[in-house]
Amino acid sequence: MNGSKSPGLAGFGVLRNTTCHTEKKISVFFSIIFMTVGILSNSLAIAILMKAYQRFRQKSKASFLLLASGLVVTDLFGHLINGAIAVFVYASDKDWIRFNQYNILCSVFGICMVFFGLCPLFLGSVMAVERCIGVTKPIFHSTKMTSRHVKMMLTMVCLFAVLIALLPILRFRAYQIQASRTWCFYKTEHVEDWEDRFYLLLFSCLGLLALAISFLCNAVTGITLLRVKLKSQQRQGRSHHFEMIIQLLAIMCVSCICWSPFLVTMARIGINESRSKETCETILFALRMATWNQILDPWVYILLRKAVLRNLYKITRGCCGVHIVNLHVWELSSIKNSLKVAAISESPSSKQINPRPLSSRGQ
Repeated sequence: MNGSKSPGLAGFGVLRNTTCHTEKKISVFFSIIFMTVGILSNSLAIAILMKAYQRFRQKSKASFLLLASGLVVTDLFGHLINGAIAVFVYASDKDWIRFNQYNILCSVFGICMVFFGLCPLFLGSVMAVERCIGVTKPIFHSTKMTSRHVKMMLTMVCLFAVLIALLPILRFRAYQIQASRTWCFYKTEHVEDWEDRFYLLLFSCLGLLALAISFLCNAVTGITLLRVKLKSQQRQGRSHHFEMIIQLLAIMCVSCICWSPFLVTMARIGINESRSKETCETILFALRMATWNQILDPWVYILLRKAVLRNLYKITRGCCGVHIVNLHVWELSSIKNSLKVAAISESPSSKQINPRPLSSRGQ
């Protein structure tokens, strides 16, 4: 697609000399295992989230559950589509010239890799922003963050990720078959053109920005909850806030650990141009690390639920034989009281209310 290159031969230059080899039988086996585990895990997480969404449909937690469901559904389709293409490539002995003469499959693979890579990162940051608003501005959140607005946000995030994925195609730039011959992405070898560098830097910068927004919003949310806990003497209604914050922190940690190597590697290739020393094995390892994100994400919602955490606490307390702390925050099932606590604790009138001493009853 680039000038003198015909569409049928675009991206095949890397197939001639490659030093990155993968064992076919082992690769096919692990690809099938990862795809199956990812599909089952995400399906179970979707069932749990949808059941919770039906319970809290008219409450403030519904917006968080809707965003979380969108994240898990995206991970599910990412495993299903990318995994199926990867298994087909391995099963076909990576003979791209035979089944990809017009570069259609490689383009589809590359678009899916970019979309299903950026979209979960964007959704994770949107969830962190939503929870930050819900904790710091509960009245605004309860009146403005309706299900309709959340669905619009989901649509906008997906459309933006689709636009980024289609950008090379719209600019008549073909996605390239990578040196391992197992996947397609932006050009990562002999990157000299400014546009190829731009795509790599755009992808990595957007991903790192999403992680940074998640970190910042989660930090603000956590500090605000601690302040409310210290100011207010009431011990009610904080269970769902803490449950969602624990899940958000876990999502953020998983995303940072899994995606940082790949995002940093792509940024280094884009910055260093043709002088980049990133090997095929390094890129492939970073890609596999990123793939684990879609497997671990659903287990955050499966394991880090209130009921599971309460049982784990009971087991831990039984094993230790001592009473560590009274987990009163896990007793209630409504988020309404936590919104009242956050609103009352910040209002000036709450500071004027002083409880009457106990000794006055006898007077």
